Amino acid sequence: MSSSLLFTRPARLAAIVPYLWMGLFFLVPFLFVLKISLSQTAIAQPPYTPVFDVSGGWGVLKAAVDALSFDNFRLLMSDDLYVLSYLRSLLVAALSTAILLSIGYPIAYGMARLPPRWQGVAMMLVIVPFWTSFLIRIYAWINILQHDGLLNQILLALHLVSTPVVWLSTDGAMYLGIVYSYLPFMILPLFATLSKMDPSLLEAAGDLGASPCRAFWLVTFPLSLPGVGAGALLCFIPIVGEFVIPDLLAGSNALMIGQTLWLEFFTNKDWPVASATAIVLLLLLLAPLLLYDRLQRRQLERA
Repeated sequence: MSSSLLFTRPARLAAIVPYLWMGLFFLVPFLFVLKISLSQTAIAQPPYTPVFDVSGGWGVLKAAVDALSFDNFRLLMSDDLYVLSYLRSLLVAALSTAILLSIGYPIAYGMARLPPRWQGVAMMLVIVPFWTSFLIRIYAWINILQHDGLLNQILLALHLVSTPVVWLSTDGAMYLGIVYSYLPFMILPLFATLSKMDPSLLEAAGDLGASPCRAFWLVTFPLSLPGVGAGALLCFIPIVGEFVIPDLLAGSNALMIGQTLWLEFFTNKDWPVASATAIVLLLLLLAPLLLYDRLQRRQLERA
C-alpha cells in the first residue's frame, strides 16, 4: 500500500505542476490586465485609476472596486476603428492560414514520402530559417521588395518590366512576409501526422479499386486532419495578433489589431482601452481553441 502511494504522489505532483505554471504565468497576468481594462485613463503614474491600495483598508478597496466599469469595452464595440481592426485581423489570418495550408500540405506530404534517411535533411531545411532572427528576416524582405531592391533589379534586367514595381507597403508584401515566416509552423505538425500514417492503408485502397487521387481524399487527407487542425491553430492564432510584419511590410491604410494595441499602449498612453482590446482579442482566439479541443475529444471518443 505504501509503495503505491509512493508512486502516486509523484504522478499527482506532475499533474499539478502544469496548472501551477498556467496559474502563475497566465491567470495572474490576465487578472492584472482585466483589472486595468475596467479602469479609467488618467494622467498619472500608473496612467489609470483606480489603483488598489491594500494599505488603505477594506473601505478603500471597496471604493476602488465600485469605480470599475465596462466603459472601455463599450467604446470598442461602438468605434469603427477597433471593429475594423478586429475584422481585418481575422480576415488576414484566415486567408494567410489558407495559403499556408495550400503550400505547406504538399511540402509535408512530399517529406513524409521521402526515404527515412532524407526526412531528417528535409526537416533541417525547414527549421534552418529559425537560426536567423525573425526581425532580420523581415528587414531582408524590405531590402528585396523596396523600390530599388533586388526583385525590381532582376525584373528590370530581364526586361520583364519597364519601370520599378511598387511591392513594399502593400497587402501583397504583408501576405508574403506572413507566409514566409509561418510556413514552418504549418509544415511541422502536418509532417508529424503524415509520417505516422500506415502505407498499407493506401495499398488496401488501391486493391479495392480506388485511384491515387481518390485514395488521397478518402484515406490520407482524413487521417491528416489532426495535423491540419494543429497547423492551422499554430498559424492562425499568432497571425491575428501579428504586429511586426504588418507594420513593416504593409501599408498604413488599414490597421491590424496588433498595431492598434501598440498605438494605444505606447502612443496614446491609454492603458485601459489597450487592455480591453487585448481581453477581447483573447476571447476571440478562445473560440477556435475550444472548437479544436471539442473535435479532438470527439475523435478520441470514436477511437
